[in-house]
Amino acid sequence: MTPLWIAIALLLLPALWLLVAPMRGSRVLRDQLHHFEANDTSAEQNVAIFRRRLASLEAARERGDIDDARFAEDRLELERSLLEDTAVQTKRPLKTATAGRIVVPLVMIAVVGASTFWYQQHGAEGDLTLYAIQQELRSDPDSSLEMYLERMEAEAERQPNNPNVWSALFPLYRETGQPDKADNALERLIAIEGRIPPLLAQLAQLRFFMAGRELTPDVQSLVDETLEQDPRQPTVLGMLGVYAFDNGDYEAAIDRWRRALANIEDSNTASSLREGIRVAQERLGITPEIADVDAAQSQGVRVTVSLDQTLVDNVEDGATVFITARDMEGELPPLAVVRGQVSELPMTVVLDDTAAMSPEAQISQVREVRLMVRVSPSGQATPQPGDLFGDLESVSVGPISEDDAATVIIDRIFE
Repeated sequence: MTPLWIAIALLLLPALWLLVAPMRGSRVLRDQLHHFEANDTSAEQNVAIFRRRLASLEAARERGDIDDARFAEDRLELERSLLEDTAVQTKRPLKTATAGRIVVPLVMIAVVGASTFWYQQHGAEGDLTLYAIQQELRSDPDSSLEMYLERMEAEAERQPNNPNVWSALFPLYRETGQPDKADNALERLIAIEGRIPPLLAQLAQLRFFMAGRELTPDVQSLVDETLEQDPRQPTVLGMLGVYAFDNGDYEAAIDRWRRALANIEDSNTASSLREGIRVAQERLGITPEIADVDAAQSQGVRVTVSLDQTLVDNVEDGATVFITARDMEGELPPLAVVRGQVSELPMTVVLDDTAAMSPEAQISQVREVRLMVRVSPSGQATPQPGDLFGDLESVSVGPISEDDAATVIIDRIFE
């Protein structure tokens, strides 16, 4: 942690220098102010102006241009103006150049103290400590999982409210065969992060295996809470597939594992689920090759496409219709593409892995897609001005149902 505090100190130095900088020129500034005030003749100039105006006023009275009453009134106004002009010239004595210097070190101490306190409250000092422990043990040839666990338990006592500590301890306890401690670590993590689906799913899975792969009331309650927030949560779906498989309900196991497979990112877990599906298919007497095709088609989106009546005259029946599914972030190639013709509209198609353009970008890899439909009179894949299009955001990917289809209306012209 020493390099961190050195870096913080280096960052504070410019701020402290800015606090001290005005004091370096304080003596020069005071001398300039003193010289200005010593040579200031504005008061004498105001008095001279007053005397000239008063002389003019008296001459006017002697000539008979004004009477005594008007003279007295105008003279009073001149005197009042002189008082106002000279009053603002009254200055307080200049303080010494060293006056108030004691405040600067106090402010500097306050800045350093406030910065340190803020970092301790909101900074990542604890996470940096965890990283340092990991790096230290990786570089130590004599390190072991038990040593790592011991160090992390010590950090848990030192930083009980750091979620990264408990998220590290939970798998360590699980891998070392300490399910009760793993359960406690996960409970602590949920208390800090909230009852979010991924954590609830892991807790349900842990207690499921602790209960001998049984859906106890406690496990079922966690499952219900998780699926209520996220019906596609893969950890829970995978666990439910295991329960169905153990009870001989192979069709339910296949269905749940397929749904979990569509929303999982870890390749090892995905391989385990595919193997489980294969074994369940064999138990049902289904040829795995045929089942694999069915599985590929089971996850996707059914789409009904129609053309807005106001645009019917803008396109010919032979124009090409591109129906595309893309990831919500737009970072991947098109996940699925189906072609058709305007003469087929309205039409219903299925976008699944069989319509993928690349094995690396398939619709079963995501949970939601954006549907984009474009009518191209030229048949080109690149959008052209005058093409018609329509789209639909945030369409869920899941088991394809005959009764459930997303609707996209082609209702705009591409400029």
